Amino acid sequence: MPPPAPLQAGGDPVDSLPEHATAHLLSTSVSRLNRLRAAVLGCNDGLTSTAGLVVGVAGATSGSAAVLVAGVSGLAAGALSMAGGEYTSVRAQRDSNDALLARQRRELETAPQEELDELAHLYAAKGLPTRLAREVAAELSSRDALAAHADIELGIDLDDQVDPWEAAVASASAFFVGGLLPLLAILLPPPAWRIPVCFAAVVVGLATTGYVAARLGRAPTARAVLRNTAVGLAAMVVTFGIGSAVGGLA
Repeated sequence: MPPPAPLQAGGDPVDSLPEHATAHLLSTSVSRLNRLRAAVLGCNDGLTSTAGLVVGVAGATSGSAAVLVAGVSGLAAGALSMAGGEYTSVRAQRDSNDALLARQRRELETAPQEELDELAHLYAAKGLPTRLAREVAAELSSRDALAAHADIELGIDLDDQVDPWEAAVASASAFFVGGLLPLLAILLPPPAWRIPVCFAAVVVGLATTGYVAARLGRAPTARAVLRNTAVGLAAMVVTFGIGSAVGGLA
């Protein structure tokens, strides 16, 4: 079923908008982009932290069992930590939004005219002429007063909020997927090759996540790729050095 046509202030479809403009408007969602970016960054965290862990352990010992235990434990702990952190953060934001919306509902019920005047004032402050601001406020209030106030007064889009559980699952899954790459890259090759193969695989993974994150944020891709790979490589070099030093003392 095709989406409804955009509406003018009077409620009539905007027939003059070209199809590509309508498609662009319908495809842009702040929370959707944030979810995608969070997934990419979660994958990046999984790559970097798991790579640093397994490379550090591999620097200390040549035993595959120790690397496997450390890698799986780190992967599980990191995914759960990411899920818990994301859930707590999003839940706190939703609780704050719910409290603001509850107060806004009470104000609309007890003082509807004052709230209508406030909405008109906010649109006038955005640059609309006073008469047009009042017309827009009245039209939007007749459709959904709470949504209108939430949008311009509170900065909340009622149709575009992130679910805490969805965010938690997405974050944990992204971390797990990212962490699998260095874990497999260091376990599957022969012992003599596992460190170079792990370094190479992680560099490719970090370059990919850096590129995708930059594209989502409309930022320069070359700089993002270079920064991402440099940070990841630095983490692996440091942890490998520490592991080697500790392993030599043990």
